[in-house]
Amino acid sequence: MKSRPFGVTVLAVLAGLAAVMAGVHALQALGIFPYVFGPFSVHATNFWSFLMWALMVWVYVWLVQMLWRVDKQAWLFLAVITVFNLILDFTYMLGSVTWSDVSVSFILNAIILIYVMLPGVKQSFDVD
Repeated sequence: MKSRPFGVTVLAVLAGLAAVMAGVHALQALGIFPYVFGPFSVHATNFWSFLMWALMVWVYVWLVQMLWRVDKQAWLFLAVITVFNLILDFTYMLGSVTWSDVSVSFILNAIILIYVMLPGVKQSFDVD
């Protein structure tokens, strides 16, 4: 078993934060937390959206476990999921969503992607 470098621990913590954000989005889809648009807040229920965000919570929790064990596949899977989330945030911004609605998610995913691509982190996972 490999020792866990500091960079991998940081990635696990960032993926945990992404899981918490996905959980907040899931609770928003159930109408428990309101959607906030500037000075307005709206409670809306969408069960399909809840299922998708709940699935993302499960994926991120699974990914945190893989990162904690320094599993080689975790590096690739985290990179793919992060790029997917960045694409979704970008397409949301092309629609009727404003920057303030997706800024935290976009910035967090951008930080994760940049950090995943650092040479020291790639070396920790034996990725060339």
